[in-house]
Amino acid sequence: MKTVSSPALAAARSYSVYALIGVTVAHLLNDAMQSAVPAVFPLLRQTLDLSFAQVGWIAFMLNVTACVLQPFIGSLTDKRPMPLLLPGGMLFSLIGIIGMAYSSHFVGLLISAMLLGIGSSVLHPESSRVAHLAAGKSHGMAQSVFQVGGNTGQALAPLAVGFLVMPYGTRGLIMFAFAAVLGIFLQYAVSRWYKGQLVAPKKVQTAAAAVQHPRGFVALAISLLIVLLFSKFVYIASMTGYYSFYYMDRFQRPFEDAQIPLFALQFAGMLGTLLGGPLADRFGRKKIIWFSIAGTAPFSLLLPYATPFWSVILCGLIGAILMSGFSVIIVYAQALLPGKIGTVSGLFFGLAFGLAGLGSVIMGWLIDLTDVSFVIQICAFLPLLGLLAMFLPSDNKLAGNARG
Repeated sequence: MKTVSSPALAAARSYSVYALIGVTVAHLLNDAMQSAVPAVFPLLRQTLDLSFAQVGWIAFMLNVTACVLQPFIGSLTDKRPMPLLLPGGMLFSLIGIIGMAYSSHFVGLLISAMLLGIGSSVLHPESSRVAHLAAGKSHGMAQSVFQVGGNTGQALAPLAVGFLVMPYGTRGLIMFAFAAVLGIFLQYAVSRWYKGQLVAPKKVQTAAAAVQHPRGFVALAISLLIVLLFSKFVYIASMTGYYSFYYMDRFQRPFEDAQIPLFALQFAGMLGTLLGGPLADRFGRKKIIWFSIAGTAPFSLLLPYATPFWSVILCGLIGAILMSGFSVIIVYAQALLPGKIGTVSGLFFGLAFGLAGLGSVIMGWLIDLTDVSFVIQICAFLPLLGLLAMFLPSDNKLAGNARG
C-alpha cells in the first residue's frame, strides 16, 4: 500500500494552514469594512441631515442584501464550487466602500451599502467552506479561528473610524479601500489552493451527504437556532448602530469616547469566539450555545444604568459571552445538515445579516418615535431568549441520530 511521505504530508498541512489564515484575514478585512458603516452613522447623520429611520435603512440595505444572497450562493456552490468568487466578492466590497465615502445623497448610500452586502454574501459561504476543507478533524476550532477574523475586523472598525476617518469626514472611509485591495490579492491566492482541493476524491463528502437526520428533528433544531440568532444579532445591531448615540447623549461625551465601549464589545467578542470552539469540544455544543446568549442577560440588563467606566467593563463581558456561540451554532447546524456546508454557512450568515438589518430599521423607527434611551433599555431584555436553547437536541442525541 502506497503511503504519503512525511514531507509531502507536512507540506499539505502547511498549505491548509495558510489557506485558513488567508480566509481568516480576508474575513477581518471584510468585516472591518462592514462595521465601519454603522460606526460612521453619527457622522453621516450630521453631514447629510439623515433621520434615525434613514440610518436604519442604510443598515437594512447592507444586511438584507447579504441575507437574501448568502443562502442562494451557498446552495449554488455546494453543487458547483466557484473559487474565483473569493476575490470577486472583495471587488464588490471595494466599489461599495468607495461609493460610501463619496456619496452625497441618501440613495447613493443605499446603493453603496447594497454593494458591500453583495461582497459579504459571496465571502462568507465560500470562505467558510475553505475553513472547513482546511480544518482536518478540528472543524470547531477552524470555524472559531475563521470567525475570530471577522470579530477582529468588527472590533477595529470603530477605533479606525473614530481616530482615522473622523478627521477627514465621511471621505476618510476611502482608507478602507486599501483593505479591499489587499483582500482581493489575498483571496485570489486562497482561490488557487481551493481550486486544487476540488480535484481531490469526494468520498468523504459523499459519505457525509449520505447521513440524514429525521426532518422533524432538524426542523425543531433549526427553528430554535434561528430564534437564538434573532436575540443575538438584533441586540448586536442595536448596540453597534445606536449605543454611541445613547452614550454621547447620556454622558455628554464626544463621538470618539463613544467608540471605546463598542471597541470593548467587539474586542472581547473576538476572544470569546476564539474560546467558543474549544470550549464546545470540551463541554458540548449545546451548553456553550445556551451560555453564550442567556449568560449575557445579567450584564445587558445592567448596561443602561452603568457609569462610563462600568459601561466599558460590561460591554467587554457582553461581547466575550455573546460572541462565543456563533461559530458553535454554525458547526452544530453543519452537523444537522451534513454534506451541505455552503448551504448551512450561507443560511446562517445570511440570517445573521438579515436579522441585524431588520433590527436596525425597527430600532431606528422606534428611536424616532420615542428616544434612544428607551430603545437601549428594551434591547437589554433580548438575551433572555437564550433560555430557549435548553430545548435544543443534545450533542449525544445529534450523534445518535447520525449513527442511526
